[in-house]
Amino acid sequence: MTRIAVRRALVSVYDKTGLDDLARGLHASGVEIVSTGSTAARIAELGVPVIPVDSVTGFPEILGGRVKTLHPHVHAGLLADQGNPEHLSMVEELGIATFQLVVVNLYPFRETVASGASTSEIVEQIDIGGPAMVRASAKNHGSVAVVVDPAAYPDVLAAVSSGGFELSERQRLAGKAYAHTAAYDSAVANWFGQQILAADRELAATDGRDSESAFWPPYVGVALERAEVLRYGENPHQRAALYVQQGAEAGIAQAEQLHGKAMSFNNYVDGDAAYRAAYDFAEPCVAIIKHANPCGVAVASDIARAYAKAHACDPVSAFGGVIAANREVTRAMAEQVVEVFTEVLIAPGFAQPALDLLMTKANLRLLVAPGDRPRGPESRPISGGVLMQEMDSVSAPGDDPDRWTLAAGEPLDAGGLAELVFAWRAVRAVRSNAILLAKDSAAVGVGMGQVNRVDSARLAVARAGDRAIGSYAASDAFFPFADGLRVLIDAGVRAVVQPGGSIRDADSVEAAAEAGVTMYFTGVRHFAH
Repeated sequence: MTRIAVRRALVSVYDKTGLDDLARGLHASGVEIVSTGSTAARIAELGVPVIPVDSVTGFPEILGGRVKTLHPHVHAGLLADQGNPEHLSMVEELGIATFQLVVVNLYPFRETVASGASTSEIVEQIDIGGPAMVRASAKNHGSVAVVVDPAAYPDVLAAVSSGGFELSERQRLAGKAYAHTAAYDSAVANWFGQQILAADRELAATDGRDSESAFWPPYVGVALERAEVLRYGENPHQRAALYVQQGAEAGIAQAEQLHGKAMSFNNYVDGDAAYRAAYDFAEPCVAIIKHANPCGVAVASDIARAYAKAHACDPVSAFGGVIAANREVTRAMAEQVVEVFTEVLIAPGFAQPALDLLMTKANLRLLVAPGDRPRGPESRPISGGVLMQEMDSVSAPGDDPDRWTLAAGEPLDAGGLAELVFAWRAVRAVRSNAILLAKDSAAVGVGMGQVNRVDSARLAVARAGDRAIGSYAASDAFFPFADGLRVLIDAGVRAVVQPGGSIRDADSVEAAAEAGVTMYFTGVRHFAH
């Protein structure tokens, strides 16, 4: 069957957004409306004729509303193939009327969990009848159109008034409906997984089992919805799209684009790296990223000064880069940015004078991203599966300078220690092997992504040039030999912070001590592969 006229609709919604216009529009088109509970009451208040579902089933709602639509007079009306004479004969013999439209949305399970509600309250928000109706109608999309999103109501009314839904439209609606119930079931499964995890942790604490085995839930459901088709992937011959995770903490994927060309695959990758780097700092911070690595990162008393310091790290590489600022972009910062070709600028907001200036650059993408970046687990696809880990941030006990161990040289004064703390926090954003040199709370040389630490040290020193003299160096992992450290020492660094833990730590300690270079061990590393 191609186009099917809508004669009878079942409407049962928790979210009543747009319900008034929907009910009036269906009635105006001559559609008979069957409804449940509070939805039926709302429609009746509008003066629109509505048939309560218990009049259809001949059975009252029971168990506090847990059972109201789970009845053959409802589900046979949803599942009858209206192009099948045997089905039509059977429902007619049984006095069951069919539906051509079902409008349903589900109990607010995610919202209830997020509110901190009790277990019993959460369980009551596990919808049973709603998903059953949605899935039944979607299965029978040959005969029934199912709608789960209030935003679609204007299109529903347009279709109803023009003679009904085409098969292709019903198929599209059915797919969206199954995605909706899949996301809902994933949220429920994830919640149960967390309950199981909590019980496992409690058991581990009492019987002494390895607590790590009780850290990860037994299953994880992820619901992804396509948000945008991108021009291409990392390279023009690769197709690509952006998918947004339903119910996830907002991040760069949910950023609002105010201006500029459409985002590309690489823009998102670099944008996420910039977002993570800049938002790691409490002070006003700007990070400039090229190919997922910082070519500048700095903090200052104001965001314009932070940008100037970050850009000064490597002006050549900053050309065509992606910028993230963790404060509102001011006119003073914007005046500097417009002088340099930039792909993307990300911030929690833009002052209007800054926005007016930046929008003169037609291709500059301006994104407003949440002020707090997501802190939940992160995943990485591998062939045949997915790896999951806690997101790395500079928040481990070893990241606290009060817990650092002085391994060589004299203790730094407060100012010197602050410089080393900045370097340590900034190096987390650099791909391993990572070396970062800093001065005046700004990176002056970055070595990244090399297959040995010596080459990363050489690269950082080369990029810093004379600025390496008196700088403060951070290494994301220990020096396996003293050779990489000696590259920094020979360049004139004042102090070094590194995790320590190499079997040859004594060699590095000796080299630093001989050169009069202060070196601290953190006991924690920050690899970023």
